[in-house]
Amino acid sequence: MSIDAVAAGFEVFEVTVTHVYDLTILSVSGELDLVTAPQLTESIDAVITEHTPAALIIDLTGVPFLASMGMTVLVRTCEYLGRSTRFAVVADGPRTSRPLTLMGLDDTFALYSDLGSAVAALAS
Repeated sequence: MSIDAVAAGFEVFEVTVTHVYDLTILSVSGELDLVTAPQLTESIDAVITEHTPAALIIDLTGVPFLASMGMTVLVRTCEYLGRSTRFAVVADGPRTSRPLTLMGLDDTFALYSDLGSAVAALAS
């Protein structure tokens, strides 16, 4: 498990990496916006460079605000991984799930409301 953190204003933005089975989970906490999106990109790049996981889950349940730049990071990650790595995003509620759904990104990558459902779907 590793943790990458950066202070963005008064709030700390963190990305925690855990491995479950052959899945890699990046749990994000803090606002995901123009200032913090590069940190998420760096964390994703580090995980992919270290070893290509069979599946990558980005958990946004700890994100109180999701800006368009954060959504761009998710789309670019999905495009980069292609068919080589299964990809899913966990988002629940009006601050994360709603913008992703309104932008139609639930058609671009798998979107789950809780981490358990994402792990169950991608582990099988």
